[in-house]
Amino acid sequence: MIFPNELEQLVSLTRDIVASDVAPRAAGVDEHCTWPAASMEAFAAAGLLGLQVPATLGGHGQGLLALAAVSAEIARACPSSSLCFGMHCVGTAVIAAKATADQQERYLRPIAAGRHITTLALSEAGTGAHFYLPETQLVKGDTGYTVNGTKQFVTNGSHADSYVVSTLASDGSAAGGDFSCLVVDRDTPGMGWQGDWAGFGMRGNSSRALVLDSVQVPAANLLGAEGDQVWYVFEVVAPFFLMAMAGTYLGVAQSALEAAGAHLRNRRYAHSGAALRDIETLQTRYAKMWIAFQKTRALVFEAAARGDAGDPDALPFLLASKADAGETAIALAGDAMTICGGSAYRDNSRVAQMLRDARASHVMSPTTDLLHLWAGRALLGIPLL
Repeated sequence: MIFPNELEQLVSLTRDIVASDVAPRAAGVDEHCTWPAASMEAFAAAGLLGLQVPATLGGHGQGLLALAAVSAEIARACPSSSLCFGMHCVGTAVIAAKATADQQERYLRPIAAGRHITTLALSEAGTGAHFYLPETQLVKGDTGYTVNGTKQFVTNGSHADSYVVSTLASDGSAAGGDFSCLVVDRDTPGMGWQGDWAGFGMRGNSSRALVLDSVQVPAANLLGAEGDQVWYVFEVVAPFFLMAMAGTYLGVAQSALEAAGAHLRNRRYAHSGAALRDIETLQTRYAKMWIAFQKTRALVFEAAARGDAGDPDALPFLLASKADAGETAIALAGDAMTICGGSAYRDNSRVAQMLRDARASHVMSPTTDLLHLWAGRALLGIPLL
């Protein structure tokens, strides 16, 4: 796909930042489970944190295609940085969707200026992959709300300046998807973090559990109207999240393809001088890897373009994108592991990291199985829920 000129410039800018600030630190981020502060600072300095902020507020006013393309560039070098950036962008999109004038000034302008990082806090232990079914309690008071609950797997946990939190409606009901979303500012009394993140993959994303113990949130921090969280989840959260994740795993798939290609071109046998690229079976395997990557890339960018255009048939494309990108990343990382041989099996090799990071795609909600189910329902005209 040929990107519009403005997006091509953003992708080029991202590529430069990745080369100078992200890639040199990527191995350390993974090895030490370090939140990629340098990456986020570089994105902020370049104005990329405002990717989803409207241009009238100082941002780039971009949509799903930009998020997928930029995330893919970051993930080629550091999937953890891509995940952290992507969740910030999704949180930004949720705030921007129905932002009041006050929310525009307190959140969106600082985000565009690189002074504010936000993120999502949706998942809960009790509902697992069903991220759209919060159990966190919301009680309405005279001037605001009291929030009680625990959110799991909060990317950028303890490092973001604000958290987009989903809750039950203030009357405690969940009938008809009657939930709410609101912004909880960093270090609000009653917020607490459980443990440090040390995952199998995506080791730098600081995916921590957030405890909300009688947290007082001003009424001005409510997003939209009470009880309209399902609108946010399926009109904003899902499309932007799916594109951020699809872009991330597309980047992992590309890095696996590149690693395999470099090994095939450069590895030679000492006894004959022949390169691995001269072996027909490996030529065939590499061609299949390239085809798989190109098919997934086309699907992801087609889905994003349809979503940005408001295509009424975009939903199954969006749902399929994360599922397919994750499956392709896992397959290509496995192929790269095979092609690169013993060098790939060294402790914490770059290819091994790709395989670990790619595997996270299947368990990150919406899971691959859930996405397949929803895509089938959407194609057959059956309600998703």
